[in-house]
Formats: sequence, C-alpha cells, structure tokens
Amino acid sequence: MVSAELARDVVGITGNVISLFLFMSPVPTFVQIWKKKSVEQFSAAPYLATLINCVVWVLYGLPIVHPHSTLVWTINGAGTAIEIVYLLLFIIHSNGKKRLKVLLIVLAEAIFMAVLTVLVLTLVHTTKKRTVIVGIVAIVFNAMMYAAPLSVMKMVITTKSVEYMPFFISLASLANGVAWSAYALIKFDPFILVIHLPLSLATHAFL
Repeated sequence: MVSAELARDVVGITGNVISLFLFMSPVPTFVQIWKKKSVEQFSAAPYLATLINCVVWVLYGLPIVHPHSTLVWTINGAGTAIEIVYLLLFIIHSNGKKRLKVLLIVLAEAIFMAVLTVLVLTLVHTTKKRTVIVGIVAIVFNAMMYAAPLSVMKMVITTKSVEYMPFFISLASLANGVAWSAYALIKFDPFILVIHLPLSLATHAFL
C-alpha cells in the first residue's frame, strides 16, 4: 500500500512540473517583446505579483519556517529566478517612465521581504508560529498574483483581442490548482489549500 508520504511526494513533484510549465507559459510573450524590442501594451503587473508571491513561498517552505516542505521552496525558487529574467527583459525593453515604475516596485518588494524575513526569524521562535505568520502573508500575495491578470482582462476587453491573455495559461492554472490542492490535503496544509482549491474551482468554471 502506498504511504501518505510517498503519495504526497508524487503529487508534489507533479505539482512542481505543472507549476514550472505555468511559470514558463509567458515565454512566447517575451520572445515577441525581444523581437520587437518593445513591451508594447503588455503589463508588468502579473510578473511583479508572481515574483513577490514566489519569494514569500520560498520563505514559507524553508525548514526553519515550515519543515518538510522541500517541494514548496524548490518550485518557488525556480519561479523566482524565472520571474527575475522576465522582469529584466521587461525593464530593458520598456520606456523610461514604465522602467522606473517597475524598478521601484521590485525595490519595494525586496525591502519588504528582507524586513519580513528578519522579523520572522529573529522575533518568532517556533516553526508553528512562523508557519502561521508567513502562511498568512503568502495567502495575501497569492491572491494578488491571481488578481493581477485582471489588468490583462481589461486589455482584452479594450483591444477586443485575446493576444494578451493566452488560453493555455488558464489550462495550466487549473492543473496547477488541482495538483497543489491534492498535495495540501494528503498532509493537511491549510495555507496551500486555501489558495489552490478555490483557484482550481474558479478556473474550471471559467473553462
């Protein structure tokens, strides 16, 4: 009989693979930006939101915060690196005003994470309490990450084109939500579950 731990690892690895695909889904967008040497009407909001979300989940998954969550910090570490590359390309190919705005937001995110990490690791002395604090922060930023595409939806309505909102991103989001919901249920993790279960249900309804 398959143990709960093994099942959780298998589902978690599956979630890592699907999440990696989701992180890589904007590649065609950035290929287009690279070729045209311009960000055109694309928004940096989804990538800024995903960056801070990934960094918070990396902190959440560390053994000194939430033990036995290697598969959480590994995929979010990869996501952090990928989003940094996207934002670098966005900054390079955007105009002065837009470039400055993105740089200031990235700086603010870096300062926030530094302060959060220092406060949690120095003032909170048990992993249980650290899990609750970082988990709540992670839920907030996860909600922001999934709300960020609303700006893209506005662009779709304005331009009457789905160019700025590829359909396969929705499919990847559904698979991602299902995998991580299962991961959170096998060894109950309310913070992961509260984000991914509603997401999978909402995405399923959209599709």
